[in-house]
Amino acid sequence: MHTAVLQREAIEHLKPEPNENFIDCAIGQGGHSRLILEKTAPLGRVLGIDADSCQIANCKALMADFGNRLILVNDSYANLKAIAEKNDFKPVHGILLDLGMSTWHLEESGRGFSFLRDEPLDMRYDRKIKNQKSKIKNNLTAERIINEWTREEIEKILREYGEEKFAKRIAKRIAEQRKTKPIKSTFQLVEVIKAAVPRKSGHGRIHFATRTFQALRIAVNDELNNLKKALPQAKDILTPGGRLAVISFHSLEDRIVKNFLKEEKQFLTTLTKKPITSTEEEIKNNPRSRSAKMRAAQKL
Repeated sequence: MHTAVLQREAIEHLKPEPNENFIDCAIGQGGHSRLILEKTAPLGRVLGIDADSCQIANCKALMADFGNRLILVNDSYANLKAIAEKNDFKPVHGILLDLGMSTWHLEESGRGFSFLRDEPLDMRYDRKIKNQKSKIKNNLTAERIINEWTREEIEKILREYGEEKFAKRIAKRIAEQRKTKPIKSTFQLVEVIKAAVPRKSGHGRIHFATRTFQALRIAVNDELNNLKKALPQAKDILTPGGRLAVISFHSLEDRIVKNFLKEEKQFLTTLTKKPITSTEEEIKNNPRSRSAKMRAAQKL
């Protein structure tokens, strides 16, 4: 079962009240939304969005007790405004963007998100809805990037999306290895990375494959561009006085949110001077929360 991070802090900053409406842009298994629905009873609603149809099914089963107060939509939060309009969801008193990957994706999806499991190199959250209008499926996988993109392109995403200092060495090793045999599984890729990075760098606090896997996941799902598209839409559809909370998990996301709030200060008042991080107790109970940062704002 996935444990949503910064639950108490998110609720404190979103301040859900009875009969108010909220949007959870990446609802996953509904950890935050359950608390919001409890606070907004009896008539408050949550519009839950998730790009993964499997997570929508998971959430539907886990939160059936809320009935029609919970509206679930299988789509990307990059289409936030259109989703809200299509579902006639208004007024919107608060929006939550939890950008973290769920435990289910790591441990049960079988899509190669974790370097600790031997799985196909897929890494797609969404395998159906890349382009709703033309019904084009998202066919970009981590396997295609690793085996088809140029060495220079791979190096670029490892450096920019993974902030990987050994990006050049890893990309070179990938390009060499795939000439002999296609790299199709997570364990194959881990071995390639292990051979590329200096031995003394392979046993630090962060696993040597972490940044490469992060970079591939971001590239496959176009995560940073989706965030850049969603934030202005969130600002637009919030009712005056409505609140926005964004939980990010690496510096690239946090920088986008920080800059957005700075640029939109005539419309949004920042509620968090510094990003809020997990307590020592939460990190102890949920180690994946250690990198979480939350920023919140209120619409003027």
